[in-house]
Amino acid sequence: MTVGKEDDRLSREEIHRRVIGRWENEGGSVRAWHREIPAEANPATVAGEIGDAEAANIRVRLIAIENIIVALLANASDDRLELIREMADFISPRPGMTPHRLTIEAARNMLAIVERAEHYRTSRRRH
Repeated sequence: MTVGKEDDRLSREEIHRRVIGRWENEGGSVRAWHREIPAEANPATVAGEIGDAEAANIRVRLIAIENIIVALLANASDDRLELIREMADFISPRPGMTPHRLTIEAARNMLAIVERAEHYRTSRRRH
């Protein structure tokens, strides 16, 4: 991520706040998604319901992407890994904010991915 001159003066917390705020405003997080949806509601996507085959395909692709990210982070600098930890801490429930199950799980997954990447970093150093 390229940071402009204005952003150079901002604290990391402010940068995190702006990035998360942008994500929340641009469709990455819809407040309605954080509500519990009754099973009988059976929400559909814009293109219609996702079938079992499509859901399985999405899962496989997600696993592949996650493993690619782990591989990329295995070569990341300590600063990059620390930035991911900071972001996970930042999106975890903050004082005065309502904790959302999906957000909490996302932060846990971010940390788990960093831990997996560090495992590969240390095993590569040994060889």
